Amino acid sequence: MTKSSAKLFQCIKNAVLRGKVVWQKHALQRMIERGISRKEVKKGIMNGKVIENYFDDKPFPSLLVAYLEDLKPLHIVVSYSEEEEKCYVITAYRPGRNHFEDDLCTRRIQ
Repeated sequence: MTKSSAKLFQCIKNAVLRGKVVWQKHALQRMIERGISRKEVKKGIMNGKVIENYFDDKPFPSLLVAYLEDLKPLHIVVSYSEEEEKCYVITAYRPGRNHFEDDLCTRRIQ
């Protein structure tokens, strides 16, 4: 994780602690389909690790966070608005070995 990833991730965690989370419609739809709760996503953000960063994403830079401590691994794409001091949950899913190596953090080369 680069220094700027670490700073962005800390801002996202602080927003979660303050309850400043915006759930994108797409994220909520996918979470329902995949049986993933808001509580689980928040836990994943607070206890996960950044595995990819997307600083050029618009309208805000985003991160891919992996939470692998539970029996059901979780990936969360989350972004942060400095101006609003809010984090935006873009999507959440269960990583599979068809797209990730056995560590569920390293993308397979297609």
